[in-house]
Amino acid sequence: MIMAKMHTRMKRRLGISTHKRGNIPSLHKKKGPKTFATEERANEYAKEQGITKFELKSVKKDKRFQIVNLE
Repeated sequence: MIMAKMHTRMKRRLGISTHKRGNIPSLHKKKGPKTFATEERANEYAKEQGITKFELKSVKKDKRFQIVNLE
C-alpha cells in the first residue's frame, strides 16, 4: 500500500528523513511522572489527591520533587 506523499516541512517537524518514504512515528508520547518545584507544593498536591503514605524523591538534578506512593 502506497502512502500519500507528505510535505517536507511536516517531515522536518516530525523528525523523519526527508528523502525517504518511511513510516510516520507515533505522535502520542508517553507522559512522564508529575513533578513539583517545591516540597510544599508536592505535599499540597498529595493532600488534595488523598495520598497518605508517600515519599518525596528528588529528581532532575535535585531541582524538582516527585511523589512516590508507598502503598
